[in-house]
Amino acid sequence: MMQLITPDCYAEFASELREMHGLRYRVFKKRLDWEVQTEGEMETDPFDSLNPVYLLLKGSDWRTCGCVRLLPTTGPTMLRDTFPALLDEMVVPASADIWESSRFALDLPATAPKAAGGLAQATYELFAGIIEFGLANNLSGIVTVTDTRIERILRLATWPLSRIGQPQQVGNTEAVAGFLEISYASLLRIRWRGRLNGPVLWQPVLIQSA
Repeated sequence: MMQLITPDCYAEFASELREMHGLRYRVFKKRLDWEVQTEGEMETDPFDSLNPVYLLLKGSDWRTCGCVRLLPTTGPTMLRDTFPALLDEMVVPASADIWESSRFALDLPATAPKAAGGLAQATYELFAGIIEFGLANNLSGIVTVTDTRIERILRLATWPLSRIGQPQQVGNTEAVAGFLEISYASLLRIRWRGRLNGPVLWQPVLIQSA
């Protein structure tokens, strides 16, 4: 099941957020060896101070095993402010109906249930949660900066990334920027491929973006 944490609930879910930052440390620093900002075995960056929405995926033991961060493109975003080179001279999106996803991460045991394409069922749950959030907030799309590994996973999940520009080497990662469609058709495909029964988000609330 997915848990949605909005800025007005940060204090109430402080322990869950600490757990999320620890997961991000394990994935991005320890496993992928990205050049990220860490302290006390937690990973954070300046975009965490911009009141993002977080989606946390809970495992059967109720621990956080996945996460993603969501920010409106009407404000600062990673694509605009950190990775503009990935735009290939295209104008960065800045629209109330397009948000940016970042810090998509999963930390799963080898025994985690699998679904179509050999992908973990949890991967489909996290994708479905993003789409459900988008539909609840009348979004038309998600823009993201990711790597070509996740791009392949999105394609296997039948939620393909529409590239904005060509991949470029960023540190030890081949990074790429693109759009993801938010639609009921996308959600139905994800649910079917992931063998998901019904919504995955608890109370997907309406967010008033700036």
